[in-house]
Amino acid sequence: MEDDTLLQMPTILCYPLKTVYNLFLHRDLNYNSLDEFPTAIRTLTNLKELTLNGASEITEFPDLTGTASLESLTLTGAQITSLPKSACDQLPNLQMLDLSYNLLEDLPCFAACKKLQKMDLAWNKIKIIHPNAFSSLPSLIKLDVSSNLLSSFPVTGLHGLTHLKLTGNHALQSLISSENFPELKVMEMPYAYQCCAFGACESHYKISSQWNKDENSSTDDFHRKDTGLLQIQDERDFEDFLLDFEEDLKAHHSVQCSPSPGPFKPCDHLFGSWLIRIGVWTIVGLAFICNTLVTATVFRSLLYISSIRLLIGLISIVNALMGLASGVLASVDASTFGSFAQYGAWWESGIGCQITGLLSIFASEVSIFLLTLATLERAFSVKHAAKFETKSSTTSVKIAIFFCFMLALIIAVIPLLSGSEYGVSPLCLPLPLGEPTAMGYMVALVLLNSLCFLVMTVAYTKLYCSLEKGELDNVWDCSMVKHIALLLFTNCILYCPVAFLSFSSLLNLTFISPEVIKSILLVIVPLPACLNPLLYILFNPHFKEDLGSLRKQTLLWRRSKHTSLISVNSEDIEKQSCDSTQALVTFTSASISYDMPTSDSLMPSSYQMTESYNLSSVAFVSCR
Repeated sequence: MEDDTLLQMPTILCYPLKTVYNLFLHRDLNYNSLDEFPTAIRTLTNLKELTLNGASEITEFPDLTGTASLESLTLTGAQITSLPKSACDQLPNLQMLDLSYNLLEDLPCFAACKKLQKMDLAWNKIKIIHPNAFSSLPSLIKLDVSSNLLSSFPVTGLHGLTHLKLTGNHALQSLISSENFPELKVMEMPYAYQCCAFGACESHYKISSQWNKDENSSTDDFHRKDTGLLQIQDERDFEDFLLDFEEDLKAHHSVQCSPSPGPFKPCDHLFGSWLIRIGVWTIVGLAFICNTLVTATVFRSLLYISSIRLLIGLISIVNALMGLASGVLASVDASTFGSFAQYGAWWESGIGCQITGLLSIFASEVSIFLLTLATLERAFSVKHAAKFETKSSTTSVKIAIFFCFMLALIIAVIPLLSGSEYGVSPLCLPLPLGEPTAMGYMVALVLLNSLCFLVMTVAYTKLYCSLEKGELDNVWDCSMVKHIALLLFTNCILYCPVAFLSFSSLLNLTFISPEVIKSILLVIVPLPACLNPLLYILFNPHFKEDLGSLRKQTLLWRRSKHTSLISVNSEDIEKQSCDSTQALVTFTSASISYDMPTSDSLMPSSYQMTESYNLSSVAFVSCR
């Protein structure tokens, strides 16, 4: 019993002395509202670790002369703007330096910090790093320069680095070669494309968050895992097998890089597959050709255009804009074919991607709003048996069109005001993935568009239910009624996958692969841009009549132009040209017809005159 007591006595007596000794090895001055760095620290010659957090009043790096034994220095949350070149001269034994959350703007060359292993410079204002800042740091293995303002990053002297963090430097868009970091294991980059240089696989890559964890899976684990391979090498020389095995170890060395590449952050091709590529180019070609034809025939004569024809023409124009947005993406895919990682960061953060995304959302929303307006216009005209259009009703439609364009423009600008969500992917669309703001925007957009489709469906359902059997063929211009119904059905079917995608993302349903989501955004979303005009060309009888009138109008314009050219030669030819021009005016005047019913009693005094070059053309087109 006495022996046990004697054995415990030295420990009890030494405990206070050990505590006092630790005070000289470690000083914690956190959150003390210091106005200046305490000069008494310089007298602690044996100080090993110094921590000072939240010293918001300190604006200069402290003079640590006399603390040559210091191994760890933490000075965060201060207002330090620069580092003296002699900082490392005072701290030759420093191994860990944490200056995060300061106001540093540049970094000098750390020439004397030979033992420095970990450096944290995150959340500063660093724009420039000296080209040789890390060239004299042979022991440095962990470096954090995240959330700064870097546009370039020097790699000299970082061959021994195992952990590197550069995320948050959005101006740093260039690729970094993996040859400069042979020992690197964990890294975080501003863009996923920069991970492509480190062997990141787009489809099977796993995101790692082991910044603060040491990677101990060395070659010993790999040897233990594959010891069974030694048994099948009876016919090979053992030394040759060891050489091949060491080469395999080097080949299997991979860097855990985040954010990881994937279908929305591709390394080689923007579109990813030839099926998507061919589909997008087909949509772009049809959208330009078909919408140009529809626009030319609808707006061939600007003297008077009915409300429904005005809506059809405007829908074709915005569909052409949608085709233009898809054409820009297709051009980017073609110009960066096989090497998209070199341009991905530049493209998604540039003004071109912002304009493309804004144009795509604007055109899509205007198209839906105008289709809703056209549906309501047809339903209202049939319900009230409006066999003619008055000036007041046309004015009301034009006012509604203006509000449709303004609402779509506001919706398209919102992502720019809330953080440029068009640049979250190279597709330049607010994805229903990731950030809550982007997901909320997409869900709200889907709900608004779903409401439009619901209004259109209800309006046309009531229209068809109110008409008796066979009465539809007798309503005024029933071809437009059926055409709008066909557009409604087609656009509603194509919008279902987009709505399902948004709601499944809201409910965290992960059974839809990113490849499928990408194909929906690239092919299904812009598909109405080519289907809408194609349906008008193939199934609406107005197009054939308008196309014939456009041809005749073109021929007349060419003849008049040819006549005017001939008239320059002689006075006699000029006289003949004058006579032919008078005859042409007489013919044109005689070709003006009035689009109205056969009964004179139904014609109002306010009915507008329509110019036509086809004597048999009338506004009423039977569905039979």
